[in-house]
Amino acid sequence: MAIESLPLNAETVRILSGVTTATLTTVLLKKGLRNVWMRGAMPLQTGQPRRVGRAFTLRFVPAREDLATPASWASPISTRAAIEAMPAGCIAVVDAMGVTDAGIFGDILCARMQKRKVAALISDGVIRDLAGVLGTQLPVWCRGTAAPASVAGLTFVGWQEPIGCGGVAVMPNDVVVTDSDGAVLIPAALLDEVVAEAVEQERLEGWIIEQVAAGLPLPGLYPPNEETRARYEEWARKHR
Repeated sequence: MAIESLPLNAETVRILSGVTTATLTTVLLKKGLRNVWMRGAMPLQTGQPRRVGRAFTLRFVPAREDLATPASWASPISTRAAIEAMPAGCIAVVDAMGVTDAGIFGDILCARMQKRKVAALISDGVIRDLAGVLGTQLPVWCRGTAAPASVAGLTFVGWQEPIGCGGVAVMPNDVVVTDSDGAVLIPAALLDEVVAEAVEQERLEGWIIEQVAAGLPLPGLYPPNEETRARYEEWARKHR
């Protein structure tokens, strides 16, 4: 049964839109979570904006000839039906099993997602109709492109259920952040504390960059020792 898609607080989106995926992986690493970066889900083109949203999951399994047919595109369980269930602001996260010779979505489906104000598409697979997809201006993170349709190598089986994408376990309504380094998952239950710690981590690293630019050596600066931490805290009190 599909899990209900939940909204994401606009302030959370605003804050995370200013946090890099590199910072988020560091914050999550400190919490013991190492496997949060989706392998293979890279920007389809350079310059794509950072995106933040709840994960709306879609799942493919290996193709089976009686199921993976062009006729299946009109089935009640289809990528077309899944797109119509996507709420504005979500990020579609697609488990394509790493298949790279069958495009999961093309220009028409991406155009519809853009029309429904889906924030981005992420997959460990590939898309097709590259020029048309780029023309939709839907931000896409994936492994690349392939001409064959999804049914050439995959069977679509459902949406809003737990999936694996790029080796990462993704639950519906987890939060995903994307940028030029790829796509990172924040477990929904950890969202508030990760947001708070990520903001502080970004502030600290911004200050460290200034210290490096001023000529300070890295030992004791990054990571900061007690003396460096004290200097940072004094600076932070004046700039908060």
